[in-house]
Amino acid sequence: VNTRLPVSCRAEMFRSTFICVLLFTCLYMVSYLILTHFKKTAEFVTGELWLCTFTLSVAVCAVLLLPISILSNEVLLTFPHSYYMQWLNGSLIHGLWNLVFLFSNLSLVFLMPFAYFFTESEGFAGSKKGVMARVYEAVVLLLLLALLVLGIVWVASALLHDNIARKSLYDLWEYYLPYLYSGISLFGVLLLLLCTPFGLSRMFSVTGSLLVKPRLLEDVEDTLSCTTFEEDSLSRKLKCKASFVALKSPFVAFLFFDFLLVLAEMRRKASPWQRNLAYPLAMLVLLGLTVMCVLMVCFNVLELLLDETALPRGMEDPHLGMASFSMFGSLGAAVQVVLILYLMVSSVVGFYSSPPFTGLLPRAQDTNLTEIIANCVSLLILSSALPVFSRTLGITRFDLLGDFGRYNWLENFYIVFLYNMLFAGLTSASLIKTVTWAVQRELIRAFGLHRLPLTVSRSTVPFRLLLASGLSKIQ
Repeated sequence: VNTRLPVSCRAEMFRSTFICVLLFTCLYMVSYLILTHFKKTAEFVTGELWLCTFTLSVAVCAVLLLPISILSNEVLLTFPHSYYMQWLNGSLIHGLWNLVFLFSNLSLVFLMPFAYFFTESEGFAGSKKGVMARVYEAVVLLLLLALLVLGIVWVASALLHDNIARKSLYDLWEYYLPYLYSGISLFGVLLLLLCTPFGLSRMFSVTGSLLVKPRLLEDVEDTLSCTTFEEDSLSRKLKCKASFVALKSPFVAFLFFDFLLVLAEMRRKASPWQRNLAYPLAMLVLLGLTVMCVLMVCFNVLELLLDETALPRGMEDPHLGMASFSMFGSLGAAVQVVLILYLMVSSVVGFYSSPPFTGLLPRAQDTNLTEIIANCVSLLILSSALPVFSRTLGITRFDLLGDFGRYNWLENFYIVFLYNMLFAGLTSASLIKTVTWAVQRELIRAFGLHRLPLTVSRSTVPFRLLLASGLSKIQ
């Protein structure tokens, strides 16, 4: 701490630094536990894992930026003169935003590329093998990559802005790195535009797989008896055959029947509250949150057409504790926090459910370091773009702090307007498709297929064909 500053300023700086370090330490420990849960058990804890833990901690902190800022403002509004809330001020929040921006740049540009190069390096040919040889090779590759990326950024900036080409290398930290991060953030925001609507629709099926679904006109005991009878019938037919050639299909059917028995048993043991109330309530909550997001985006579109101040922008001082950032007060601020976290969870679900990225889904005790690095980079790109994403869609009125609000494309009305329209359209289409198909599937199952003899559910129909084909081969 600078000793030339007044005592009060030094105390505030020390307090802010201590709080930031404490918060980051807690996030670092949680991130380390998460990564050690997914990494392969045969691999030792190395420097790459520590770098990945640091990056994941920054990603989690980026997710919490807006919720912490909004809740801090509401706390200061509720307790304006509280002695115990003096540590919570605009300087702390502003410093937290700047640290997240700095560490995000550091992780994306230097730490994660170095971790990947170090994981893949073996040392230059002819050099003595060891850790330092791998470090030298990783550093050289990182420098070459930095020169390549810097050249691409310089060319891109020169093509987009004529007067930018005259800037020197002394502007590396002041211009080129923020310009590079602006491009990365734009890529993250576009990725959120594609993943979040898909994730919002996938949240219904993911939640449904975790809860016991109610079934119309279904007797659980009768379903369990039918499943057991069909499995026994297939077993007796197979035992009558002298040869077990070409039994792959019946064997698969046996596994399927075991799975159905487990599901039926779970439904039988579930309480009436779990079977008939938990699932509808969860679906209604998800539907309400999704509809609320769409309505807020539509309202933001109208504001963009009527008022230029609705465009996302940056601010130097958050002015916490002066006014609520929601027209509905503390309740509206709490809803904003829930929606922001809901959008982040949905974007992660949509990201890992998308065909190009399904292979990145981490597996417990079976994820190598290269996959861990790729997951940390992906999550950091998504999370660092979340504040810009939320403000661009009008989910919150809390303007962007620090370098997060200095992106050039945020001032373009057409980009922001088109982004809002695309999000509202994609989310509405995904929601309508998910809800209508789910209702249609349940109605068909309840009023049509339940009348078929020996039918457990609609999902058993393809396996009936499978059983018939398998038995015909045996005969």
